[in-house]
Amino acid sequence: MAPTQLSEQEQIRRKSLEELRKMGIDPYPAAMFPVNVSSKEIKEEFDESKNNFGSVVVAGRLMSQRIMGKASFAELQDESGRIQLYIARDEICPGDDKELYNTVFKKLLDIGDFIGVKGFVFRTQMGEISIHVKELVVLAKSIRPLPVVKEKDGKVYDAVTDPEFRYRQRYVDLVINPGVRELFKKRSQIITSMRELFNSNGYLEVETPILQPIPGGAAARPFITHHNTLDIPLYLRIANELYLKRLIVGGYDGVYEFAKDFRNEGMDRTHNPEFTVMEIYVAYKDYNWMMDFTEQMIEKVALDLHGKTKLTVGANEIEFARPYKRMTMIGAIKEYTGIDISGMDEGQLRNVCKELNVEVDETMGKGKLIDELFGEKVEDSLIQPTFIMDYPVEMSPLCKKHRNNPELTERFELIVNGKELCNAYSELNDPIDQLERFQEQLKLSEKGDDEAMFIDLDFVRALEYGMPPTSGMGIGIDRLTMLMTNQSGIQDVLFFPQMRPEKREKTDSPEKYTEAGIPIEWVEVLQVLGYKTIESVKALEKPGKLHQEICGYNKKNALGLQNPSQEDVAKWIS
Repeated sequence: MAPTQLSEQEQIRRKSLEELRKMGIDPYPAAMFPVNVSSKEIKEEFDESKNNFGSVVVAGRLMSQRIMGKASFAELQDESGRIQLYIARDEICPGDDKELYNTVFKKLLDIGDFIGVKGFVFRTQMGEISIHVKELVVLAKSIRPLPVVKEKDGKVYDAVTDPEFRYRQRYVDLVINPGVRELFKKRSQIITSMRELFNSNGYLEVETPILQPIPGGAAARPFITHHNTLDIPLYLRIANELYLKRLIVGGYDGVYEFAKDFRNEGMDRTHNPEFTVMEIYVAYKDYNWMMDFTEQMIEKVALDLHGKTKLTVGANEIEFARPYKRMTMIGAIKEYTGIDISGMDEGQLRNVCKELNVEVDETMGKGKLIDELFGEKVEDSLIQPTFIMDYPVEMSPLCKKHRNNPELTERFELIVNGKELCNAYSELNDPIDQLERFQEQLKLSEKGDDEAMFIDLDFVRALEYGMPPTSGMGIGIDRLTMLMTNQSGIQDVLFFPQMRPEKREKTDSPEKYTEAGIPIEWVEVLQVLGYKTIESVKALEKPGKLHQEICGYNKKNALGLQNPSQEDVAKWIS
């Protein structure tokens, strides 16, 4: 990047970088810096009477400076928070050479630089716990300035809230918005809480393939790629269900996986094409047992994360303590629409959807029609945790038929705050029934349903060897994190959500400027001043303003260019 394409701040920081090197200071040293305590530990545990932090080694970003002659204050931010530094010239420069303080600290360090300090902890006259610095080391120079955000007493002022910036440059968001760092710690705590429950029951955490020859386990449009050596198409998995059930066939009583799944579908506040799901399968259980287990898991997560079960989610107070309400799918549709759809064929269901203004198309079979009906007329009304159970058989190709009604399946979904949170079955383990269900999905695919399941004959073969009665459950970790941290969008709980390509400002080539009579040496100056296209130069009405800008920039940055006359600039514009 040419110097004139950098902002003024970036140019100053790069000059500081070079000055550090000239002084023999490596701005990016390789040696380990032996941190022995965090700012949070110091603030929580410091006891003035015990002098219990007489020798501390702390590292982090320099976030503020208050220069006051021979002694100054600064703020250092590590992962756990911020702490004040007291830096005296003669303490960090005990000899005759005072350059570390006078030049490095006062002139060459910038907000955002990583530094390491050694010293002892004390309390200032104002009562603030601080580190009296005895040694200071430059650990990494920041050559791009951070957005200015004010923080006092743990509260952030003038926070950067632009989602385009925050999601695209999450690394900056994490630095300047401490609440975001805390949110992602909670996401990790949620996963830890679930693992504790599964491991305490003796279930085995496993890993299954992400690249799959057949994208099975869900009704969704997959991403497709090609394996050159095998010369075959492969799919990014849409679910890990069929591989986990193969492991139950293989003899494990309980397996689970935290998995990255991928679905080539729309993006909105609750959907990202790459998402995290936890799936668990336990032998000799059914969906009634799994409902109880799911309640236990969700309640435990709430307690581990917040110490309570009643949480605010948006405008609603949601109670995550057991037990949760249970309704059949057909019963829920009847309760919220007044229409009993039990026993209806595809034509009748289409008429009901038309009557209720539910948008459908010709590719949809009975299962999709019922799903659309439920989604449009029921789901949004279910705020408190509610199990919707006993789905029609057409909606659940991998689920065991209901023991009392062959038109239904032993399946439930947990709906919270108007959104599906998890999905569970008494798993289908009849290989003949499973093959017939796959063949029904093939008919839907031929009809035009691009989300219909593929036939996985190897999975059918696995079932033919025998799979014990099993219950399985899948839960979206992203949505669970949204609920537990009161976030309205999935992008807020993903470190790096999928985004459209970054828009780049149009910039003309140098040739377009020179063709208009502008000398080549002034092209970069014009562009760094914001005149990225020749049209933006031509759009100016008065040459005087532009003449002042470029001459001032030339002088300020000591470029040594021969200034044009105002008449020359007038010709550029005309």
